[in-house]
Amino acid sequence: MIAVRKITAADEDAWHRLWADYLDFYKMELPQAHADRLFHSLTKGAPYFGFVAEQNGAVIGFVHGLPHPSTWSESGYCYLEDLYVDADVRSGGAGRALINAVYEEAKSRGLSRVYWHTDKGNQTARKLYDKVATLSDFVHYRMD
Repeated sequence: MIAVRKITAADEDAWHRLWADYLDFYKMELPQAHADRLFHSLTKGAPYFGFVAEQNGAVIGFVHGLPHPSTWSESGYCYLEDLYVDADVRSGGAGRALINAVYEEAKSRGLSRVYWHTDKGNQTARKLYDKVATLSDFVHYRMD
């Protein structure tokens, strides 16, 4: 059984462990101070909001949403920025439940769209994403 709820201060240790795993997955390094600030923002619910998934009382995943205005929508959009489920329990419904939590939160805020991106080689995630959302024809560009 998967339970999804808003992230709280009591989730800090579990979230930091999963955040480190998430960064390892994407071969990224960020300062600890950044993670600390992010977690604090998530527990405040602004500018980001977050949910965790629990199974048998253990936090096994998280998702972060970033609501923002849009020039194409009077109500704004929600960017699903981070989604991670512990590798040992993937394909058990936590990812879908976390996505649904973001969708419901966005809907409750009156936002007109939830969107996200992933690495094109992330086949495990893409199997789920292809079931719950529409693959966009847009190409992602960035400048670092």
